[in-house]
Amino acid sequence: MQKLLYTLSIMLLCMACDKAYDHGGRTPLVEVEGNFLYLEDLQSVLPDGLSAEDSLQFVERYVRNWAEDVLLFDKAQRNVPNSDEIKRLVENYRKSLIMHTYQQELIHQQLSDEITEEELMAYYEQHRNLFTLEQPLMKGLFIKVPLKAPQLSNVRRWYKSESQQAVENLEKYSLQHAVKYEYFYDKWVPVPKVMALITPKTESTEKLLKEGKQVELKDTAFHYFLNVTELRSIGEQEPYEFARDKIKEVLLNVKRVDFMKSVKESLYQQAVEKDKIRYYKE
Repeated sequence: MQKLLYTLSIMLLCMACDKAYDHGGRTPLVEVEGNFLYLEDLQSVLPDGLSAEDSLQFVERYVRNWAEDVLLFDKAQRNVPNSDEIKRLVENYRKSLIMHTYQQELIHQQLSDEITEEELMAYYEQHRNLFTLEQPLMKGLFIKVPLKAPQLSNVRRWYKSESQQAVENLEKYSLQHAVKYEYFYDKWVPVPKVMALITPKTESTEKLLKEGKQVELKDTAFHYFLNVTELRSIGEQEPYEFARDKIKEVLLNVKRVDFMKSVKESLYQQAVEKDKIRYYKE
């Protein structure tokens, strides 16, 4: 029904269009100074899930904005001086865009994104001063359960242990009783992300975190259990596994720059050998 109402509104707009103009199979909606807005263009920007009324309002706003832009551009074309300078800027942008597109395609086709673990670790060790934490990180485990959840004494024992059996017990328990369960003994997670899971905020929480202890809190609806096994504060060394992705991107960028440098040098040498470059002297 929604699409039908929308289509009918479009059909009403289409009735005013010039049918003698060749639109290349597209459906014209509005003409302003010889510029056409087409149904296909409008459909490509129309958000999904709108009601019939919202769809019509979106169409009206979009058509109005499009017409105003066309009129403003037409006015600007006739009044902005130094069109040669604009043409030069447009041509420079066009060249840059073409070169960038070609470089990206060349890199995609011929350059591997593989960086060895040895290269990543070597860069980390050689540039340790670059990897200083700007936010605290932690490793651990978190579970949130309703206030009247069963087996709370077991949960208190399990969440404090890193043993495989304790973890398995918690995982099975969480499937039926936990509101939230997060296992991150094996990876670093930003402290604010974890603390956002805990509703009660107390000074004792921060103190326990700094001491790397277990945190147990409750409010009127839930129990919160957090076991912090490792903690790194702001200003400390960023762990390698947390910095790894950033290091890889840095090394890939270096690799891409070196690759494009070699491509340009090769093109230049070929042009010199074929006498395609000439220098003119006064």
